[in-house]
Amino acid sequence: MKWVSHEIVTGMAVYTWTGSLVSTACAMAGAVLPDWIEGKGGGVRLPWRGLLAHRGWSHWPLLYVLGLLALEAAEETHGESAAGFIFAGRFVLVGALFHIAEDALCGKVPLFHPAKKVGVRLFRVGSFAEYVFAIVVVIVCYVVGRLFLW
Repeated sequence: MKWVSHEIVTGMAVYTWTGSLVSTACAMAGAVLPDWIEGKGGGVRLPWRGLLAHRGWSHWPLLYVLGLLALEAAEETHGESAAGFIFAGRFVLVGALFHIAEDALCGKVPLFHPAKKVGVRLFRVGSFAEYVFAIVVVIVCYVVGRLFLW
């Protein structure tokens, strides 16, 4: 998916889930993290671009799950003194996990091993279908939010 689609889909889903603008902003930042690690800067050519394989280890969900577990351990160790960092970090990592799930809808990503990729191709990156998908997610999240949450 394009960066804008990652941010819209992740942002809407997280806002529907949490109702918090702060968690939504953090998740939207994380929604582009796997591509940023690869040097893809949403139209900006980052200096390290091309050094890593596309949708390689930066798209391996286990790394982000381990990051969430590390934040849980840090919360137990540091408690309130690191609460803001832990809160933001959680949602950045959740955003990265959303990114990986979204990419699995338009191609393949690693799941159990960084070299073995799985996924479906419901649409091509940047296609009209991608934007329709994003719009449908926004509408569904809005309806769910209005009916059940907000």
